[in-house]
Amino acid sequence: MSSPILQFENFTFKYNAQAEPTLYGIDLSVNKGEKVLIAGASGCGKSTLAHCINGLVPFSCQGESTGDVKLDGKSTKAMSIFEISKYVGTVLQDTDGQFIGLTVAEDIAFALENQCVEDPELHERVLEISKTVSIDRHLHHSPSELSGGQKQRVSLAGVMVDEVDILLFDEPLANLDPETGKKAMELIDLIHQKTGVTVIIIEHRLEDVLWRKMDRIVLLDKGRIVADKSPDELLSTGLLVEKGIREPLYITALKYAGVKISPDKKPESIGSLNLTEEDKEQVRYWFKETALPEEDGRGQVLLQAEGLNFTYKNERKSVPGFQALRDISLEIKEGELLAIVGKNGAGKSTFSKVVCGFEIHDGGRLTLRGQDLLELSIKERAEHIGYIMQNPNQMISHPMIFDEVAFGLRNRGTEEEVIEQKVEETLKICGLWPFRNWPVSALSYGQKKRVTIASILAMEPELMILDEPTAGQDFRHYTEIMEFLKTLNRQGITIVIITHDMHLMLEYAQRAVVFSDSRLIAEGTPADILTDSEIIEKASLKETSLYELAMKCGIPDGRDFVQHFIDFERRSVRGDD
Repeated sequence: MSSPILQFENFTFKYNAQAEPTLYGIDLSVNKGEKVLIAGASGCGKSTLAHCINGLVPFSCQGESTGDVKLDGKSTKAMSIFEISKYVGTVLQDTDGQFIGLTVAEDIAFALENQCVEDPELHERVLEISKTVSIDRHLHHSPSELSGGQKQRVSLAGVMVDEVDILLFDEPLANLDPETGKKAMELIDLIHQKTGVTVIIIEHRLEDVLWRKMDRIVLLDKGRIVADKSPDELLSTGLLVEKGIREPLYITALKYAGVKISPDKKPESIGSLNLTEEDKEQVRYWFKETALPEEDGRGQVLLQAEGLNFTYKNERKSVPGFQALRDISLEIKEGELLAIVGKNGAGKSTFSKVVCGFEIHDGGRLTLRGQDLLELSIKERAEHIGYIMQNPNQMISHPMIFDEVAFGLRNRGTEEEVIEQKVEETLKICGLWPFRNWPVSALSYGQKKRVTIASILAMEPELMILDEPTAGQDFRHYTEIMEFLKTLNRQGITIVIITHDMHLMLEYAQRAVVFSDSRLIAEGTPADILTDSEIIEKASLKETSLYELAMKCGIPDGRDFVQHFIDFERRSVRGDD
């Protein structure tokens, strides 16, 4: 049996700035070569636990601790952060906060340069690892020029190039499209098999992580370990939902159908799932008894793109002259909730920037209620269109949370009494009320995202475009944000969400449009999109596990099964009209 590479022994930790501990009596042992997923709702202590593993606690985050943390039998209390870094390599969720080099190659080589590795070997290792993560064509580019998914690969390469005992991933899938996320998990699995390195993953997207086998899932709640089980065992309990974690969709569908989940059914993944004939019959019966949704009744055209083209001309882009949008024709109706999906670099965010006026299209026409948007300045467009960027650090301009959310309203000249009321309402909805007097710098990456969402929501635009609004959010905060957006949508605000989260699209979007290689290649219902293999392949999406469940249960029309699931959730579970 492998010996432990990591041990927590009755470990408790309290930040100096807090009255109560964040971690309580943690006893955890991870053996060499294990793959462990750490899950839990925001604020449960996951990030603090990770910081205790990689040395940020106590070297960067000050506090009091009892008990011990050991790496390969050595207490971290007797180690420097440099010594800890020889054992643990960390890939952060906020990739921009991890870059050091001016180019991709320099960033990957940073650890090797610190070790005084000679140039020939250094260049060879950088090239080898960059090919492994498919970033070798961008070695001479600045990290700032890359998409979110490409940045994730650079960060991964920068850690992998150094030989460590533990690879610690902080939400590695947060900024990746579904297909790239699958490849990332396959890559992590391949590295694990080839090197035998211990892998610890902190991630909300449970179903996507379980695309490749995990040895254990450690579930945290309020600073304590509440479960440490195999995936099959944990998925057979109700603990995940109880503690604010989303179950895989196929598990949810089986429960709706009345199928009892047990470890012997191998529920860890849809591929391993072993259903009895009785189970399959229950699923078929539930499918037949669920009514199909009514036709969507959307309003008049709010925003229209006709033959829209845009080409990057400035030298900061990786390919000057690159046509990022090609002949985009799209209507967005009043009051709809639309999802824009597609692989990294497909043109989704560029389209949004053109709509908001951050970039000016060089062909075609773009109108808002029939008015040509070229006639409106960015400020004038902002009176109608709110945009929430993917990276919160690029939006925040005030040190205090309340002032950041109030900023747009103050710019409009809104009375302070009204500002206070609107800001407080929005902070409560976004789960930020307890932090209203905190500095933004004290927040986690996910909390910063909620601040940027709150700052736009407070201004009540008629069209809101959100770039990955739920990335990095646990299921509870994800649901709060989406339910709030749905409430705004019911009040007449049109919502457009750019997302890699296929669950989000299925659960909330009335319609989806798909971008691939700068073009709009498809539009339709979420069920249409995620059951079309050709679209899925072209746009690097991921076939929903609901479709695979239908096939397993002998339901020939997988598209109808997916639509039935969506309708059942919206009407019977969430009570939508």
